[in-house]
Amino acid sequence: MATVIVSDGPPCLDGPDGAYRPGQPDRDGAAIASDSLKLATDLVKSGYCSALVTAPVSKANIAQIDPGFIGQTEFFADACGLDHHASVMMLAGPSLKTVPMTVHCAFADVPDLLTVELIVERCRIVARSLQVDFGIRDPHIAIAGLNPHAGEDGRMGSEEIEIIAPAIAQLRTEGVNASGPHPADTLFAPHKRGTYDVAIAMYHDQALVPLKALDFDEGVNVTLGLPIVRTSPDHGTAFDIAGKGIARPDAMIAAIRMAAEIAERRAAL
Repeated sequence: MATVIVSDGPPCLDGPDGAYRPGQPDRDGAAIASDSLKLATDLVKSGYCSALVTAPVSKANIAQIDPGFIGQTEFFADACGLDHHASVMMLAGPSLKTVPMTVHCAFADVPDLLTVELIVERCRIVARSLQVDFGIRDPHIAIAGLNPHAGEDGRMGSEEIEIIAPAIAQLRTEGVNASGPHPADTLFAPHKRGTYDVAIAMYHDQALVPLKALDFDEGVNVTLGLPIVRTSPDHGTAFDIAGKGIARPDAMIAAIRMAAEIAERRAAL
């Protein structure tokens, strides 16, 4: 069992772990990652640290030792005693901020997971977080449709009419500056991106494809709705280049800077 070493800086895990084989994930590495996540979360919750920046982990690998592990966003919701819907994954880069309504699920399941309540709840969290954590006084939230051309008035799906539009209407009655449903194929065009502060997508790739195309080396994953500050570089483990000395640090640097900025804004409240 690893012990905790405390010095003048952040505490570190110390003790037996395992053999290091770059690019070859195993149970020992998964155990270290899991223990590190738990320790770091406890340190931030206790107030010892002001923010948490996590490195990419292999969800499948950690799930081998912890079958309940879905992903880091869900892990932090559980650690903070929140429902999974109350923690929101936002991807933020210099060119774009975007939020997927549904995340780690099969595409075929997306329509059944979308509800008016889900969209309203998550957009409330997004609006509040943009105000508190990013200093945007009146954030404009642009909400994408699910179907091509935002459904074309029901000719290519009814989700826009039955779910997304009613959610937008409710958000507006609550004072949230929300618009849509917007066709996703034009929402991320250069002339559109300057008209909103965050784009709400209906599923994982609808949000992450444009973000990674525009800001792959500077994209940050921010978990909104938590009582703690948590960011991460918005890329995977890159096992294929591990140990080769060619990985870029840009996204990790961006995640550290963003975590510090958010923590400073919260401390000033």
